Amino acid sequence: MTDAVAPRVGMTISVRPRRDVVVMDPDRIVAAARQAPRDRHPSLTDAEAAEAVADIHDAIYALRDRDGAPAADVMDGDTVGIGGPLPGARVSDRPDGLSPAGWLQQVVVDELQPPQDHGCFLPADTFAVPPAQSS
Repeated sequence: MTDAVAPRVGMTISVRPRRDVVVMDPDRIVAAARQAPRDRHPSLTDAEAAEAVADIHDAIYALRDRDGAPAADVMDGDTVGIGGPLPGARVSDRPDGLSPAGWLQQVVVDELQPPQDHGCFLPADTFAVPPAQSS
């Protein structure tokens, strides 16, 4: 448990979600991801969808843009730890070819600068957590 922190003017709060999935069927994830832009733009051809989703990064972004997160349909009941799936247990029959593997969320207060305040020159590690401050 962390110490209680009251909100204050100028406080920066970073919400860092982590969503893990395991690829169980590469063909199904590609097919699901290529369908995602066609759901938004039905006039896209198969070739245009294939060009839009050329690799796993494109696939994850396409699914995230459409669904909010990969395997978003199980986020509410996807417990990690006690009550969750056993380590290494995978779901192999999902239409998107992904097996949900847990999600976590961290709240970090007092980031030195939010990304917006860096302008064009982001730091080398945009996901680095600031050092813990002693009270």
